[in-house]
Amino acid sequence: MTVAEFGAALSFEWTKIRTLRSTFWNLAMFLVISLALAVPTGYFLNETYADLDAAERLTFDPVGSGLSSIRLGLLALVIFGVLAVSTEYTSGTIRSSLTAVPRRGLFFGSKLAAGGLVALAASTVVVIATFVATNVMLGEHAVGLTDDGVLRAIFGGIAYTTLLCLFSMGLAAVLRSSALTIGILFPLFFMVSTILSNIPKVGQVAQFLPDVAGGHILYREPQGDTVLNAWTGLAVLLAWTVAAVVAGHLAIKRRDA
Repeated sequence: MTVAEFGAALSFEWTKIRTLRSTFWNLAMFLVISLALAVPTGYFLNETYADLDAAERLTFDPVGSGLSSIRLGLLALVIFGVLAVSTEYTSGTIRSSLTAVPRRGLFFGSKLAAGGLVALAASTVVVIATFVATNVMLGEHAVGLTDDGVLRAIFGGIAYTTLLCLFSMGLAAVLRSSALTIGILFPLFFMVSTILSNIPKVGQVAQFLPDVAGGHILYREPQGDTVLNAWTGLAVLLAWTVAAVVAGHLAIKRRDA
């Protein structure tokens, strides 16, 4: 594979992503939902700070609380990642795509690169906007970029959402169905993980689920009774993402279109 071949395949995938009507709406909803939750979160934290005792003020983490709002907005980014892969299977255009780019490794790699770059750009905008919105509402309790753990949480939030989008793309390549993939990811990310994490003993295993493990990077201090910290949690999420991408590559390589 040459750079020119990859560039042509990447351009091809970018055109497909750009012309999907759902792309704009999903990325817009990612921003809107995240900000819609960040603003009241920042306001609530500012209003309740005076009621915190000394111990609670020591663990006060407006950064993590504000950035946690991107978890619900992530619903839209997950849909974007799934549709970027599965739409071609449901519409039947996968055959013409593989005719244009017959090398399946190149085909899937360029698709991941295009989707990942879009997710990275969108995540950068959303995470920074969410941080700023929360900080504005915090008033006198706002934190600065140079405060301990703030930059790590911001860059970690960008990595967190981007990796979960890539994980979703890998799973979509395996399942080839938008409805099935979303039907698995939504409950997993937004219900099952939370429920399992609060069940004694089971929670010790649930902490290694991709969204739970990676979510530690959003906070400046460890959350709950866990063996993971910000960096080991992100490493677990990265491992899940690599596994999903490899599985997706094998599925595309071995199955007929």
